[in-house]
Amino acid sequence: MKILQLIPELEAGGAERTTIDVAQAIVDSGGEALVASLGGRMEEELAAIGGELIRLDMKTKNPLTIVANSRRLAALARERGVDIIHARSRAPAWSGLEAARRAHIPFVTTYHGTYNARTGLKRFYNSVMARGDAVIANSHFIADHIRAEHYKVLAERRADLSHLHVIPRGVDLARLDPARVDPLEVDSLRSAWLDGRDGPVILLPARLTAWKGQMLAIDAVAGLAGRLPGPAPVLVCAGDAQGRDGYVEQLRNHAAEAGVALVLPGHIADMARAYMAADIVINPSLEPEAFGRTLAEAMAMERPVIAAAHGGPLEILAGTQTGWLFAPGSDAGLAEQMKAVLDLDAEAKKLRGHLARQRVIAHYSREALQGSTLRVYRELLDYRP
Repeated sequence: MKILQLIPELEAGGAERTTIDVAQAIVDSGGEALVASLGGRMEEELAAIGGELIRLDMKTKNPLTIVANSRRLAALARERGVDIIHARSRAPAWSGLEAARRAHIPFVTTYHGTYNARTGLKRFYNSVMARGDAVIANSHFIADHIRAEHYKVLAERRADLSHLHVIPRGVDLARLDPARVDPLEVDSLRSAWLDGRDGPVILLPARLTAWKGQMLAIDAVAGLAGRLPGPAPVLVCAGDAQGRDGYVEQLRNHAAEAGVALVLPGHIADMARAYMAADIVINPSLEPEAFGRTLAEAMAMERPVIAAAHGGPLEILAGTQTGWLFAPGSDAGLAEQMKAVLDLDAEAKKLRGHLARQRVIAHYSREALQGSTLRVYRELLDYRP
């Protein structure tokens, strides 16, 4: 198979990680993995696994560039013998849809977010992600969202919607394995974060943007003041600011006013070590997460996890004893759950951590993601007219 994936950039995030994981599966199965993108810090990883970057401005929303990109992609598909175009974001998907039509090859989309629409025009723009010959949702929550938002568009392809597939994001269980992390490196990172302080570390791994809940986390940690027997927690918000310097300043000021020790280390490449350096990993997003990748990764590392009770995290944690949930938007609720975790004895934490990793192994492995995606590709090619 020759598969061309489309994604705006290859910096950091769930969609980008999934692009690399699928590219690796394509190469490992004897195929060719092409990725059209502006590139970024993960492009070296793509090259290392045998994938090829086609450097194009897939990030732009300029209609003229989108049209021009569709012609470039169609020509590339014909020249290289591409079998399938797979889009992972809306702007490149419009280019990919037209390119696939021109090249007479199947078009696949993966719906990585909720893409909320407040106008008919925005809903139409979003609908490209439901126009694939196969449409992949990264959680049942997202599949329900697609059916609710784009039922008519989906039904134009197949009335029974059998081309809508749920394939959760995958966790690299070899890389994210507690047994493989050097304790000395964990201690070194934790010491850097604590910077002479002595308290539990609360880790919020997410890009620095308001809907990810960093402000809420500050308020929750402040709400623990005087309620713990030992020192106050240190809050580590790890992730790119992506140019939101004003928001970063707001976070620093809010933490200072609330009396919360806040660490902003930026992007962290070695997340396995980061998870192990934390006492609790939280996912307090104000809007529903499509999946909740960092939550699943932290569970693979056997860390206690707390998440807002909506979106994908509900699926990851529902009905299990592997984590804690709180009412979305409630800093008091998050504070209560953090206290509950910190009050647990070591044996209870160890049991919860073991159960968490077993759940990820059973349901959210990278191998499951890769195998399921390759099956979607093969079905399209096997039944191609």
